[in-house]
Amino acid sequence: MKNSHKWPRILVALAALLLIGAIFFPLWQIQLSAPQYPEGLMLTIHANGLGGNVDVVNGLNHYIGMNTLHTEDFIEFKILPYIIGTLVILGLITALVNRKSIYYGYIALFLLVAIVSMIDFYRWEYNYGHDLDPNAAIQVPGMSYQPPLIGYKQLLNFGAYSIPDIGGWLFIASGVLLVAAFIILIRANKILKKKVRVVSAICLLFAVHGCTAKPQPVKYGSDACNFCKMTIMDKKFACEWITGKGKVFRFDDLHCLLSYNKANYTEGKAYVNDYTGNGELLPANDLFYINAAAIKAPMGGNLAAFSNQIEAANFSRDNQGKLLSWTDVKNTLIK
Repeated sequence: MKNSHKWPRILVALAALLLIGAIFFPLWQIQLSAPQYPEGLMLTIHANGLGGNVDVVNGLNHYIGMNTLHTEDFIEFKILPYIIGTLVILGLITALVNRKSIYYGYIALFLLVAIVSMIDFYRWEYNYGHDLDPNAAIQVPGMSYQPPLIGYKQLLNFGAYSIPDIGGWLFIASGVLLVAAFIILIRANKILKKKVRVVSAICLLFAVHGCTAKPQPVKYGSDACNFCKMTIMDKKFACEWITGKGKVFRFDDLHCLLSYNKANYTEGKAYVNDYTGNGELLPANDLFYINAAAIKAPMGGNLAAFSNQIEAANFSRDNQGKLLSWTDVKNTLIK
C-alpha cells in the first residue's frame, strides 16, 4: 500500500462519516421576515421531509395562489435518505479498498449527487414560485414568488433568506474533504495537475461572477421605498442599495437611499437609474450627478444621475446646475 494514499483514506472515511449527520439534521433552511412577523418564519428541509412553520406558510401562500407544501408530495424525501446512506457506505468501502481509481469514482459520484440535488431543488423552487392559482385573492401582474436558491430575495413584503442548515453544512464539509483528498491524489501526476489547475481557475471565475449581487428590477407602482415608505413611481430617480449578502433595499430617490444608509449602514453597493435612460440600474460610482433646482425628485431632492458625462454637462449648463461625482454626492447631500 502506497504511503501517498494514507491521507486520502482518512479524508474519505471522515467525509463519509460526516454524511451521516446529513440524514438526521436539516439540510437547508429558508428564513422569512415581514413586519407582521417580527420573530420571522422558518422552513427547514430535511432528507426525509419538511419542518418549521410549514402550516403558517401554507396559510399565507393560499392568498397569493401558491401550492401548499406537504412532505408526501415529494418523491425526493422518500429516496434521499437512502442516497445519502449509500454514499456513506460507499465512502467507507472506498477508504477500505484504498485504490486511486476507486477514489476518483467515489468523488465523481459525490459531485454528481450534489449537482443533481441542487438542480432538483432549483426546479422545485421555480415551479413552486411560478405555478400560481389564477383565482388567487391577491394577484400582482408579472409577479412570481420563487425563493432564492441561496442568498436573499424580496417577495412582496416578505424577505426570504435561503442558506444551508446543519446537515447542509456537513454535506459541504464532506465535499471539501473529498476535494482535499483529490488534490493529494493528483500531486504525483504533473499533467493532470496542470489540467486541474486550469479547470479550477475557470470554475473560480464562474463562482465569483455568479456570487456577485446584481440589482433587481423595480416594480413601479407596487414596490415601496425602504426609507419614506412611499410607492416608487418615477424611473428617473429610483435606486437600490445591495448589501454584501445580496439583500436589496429600494428607494424612490437618492436622498432616501443616503438617508437610510446613514441611519442603517451596512456594507454594500449603490445602483442608480439614469435620468434620461430606460430605468436600468447602473453602478453609482460610474455615473455623473447634477444638482439643480429644475430637478424635481420625489422627496423634494434636486439630484439626478447621468451615465453620459456630456449629457450631464449639457443639462447642468442649461439648468444652472452643479456637476458632482458619487463621492461629492455622499459628502454633500447627507451631512
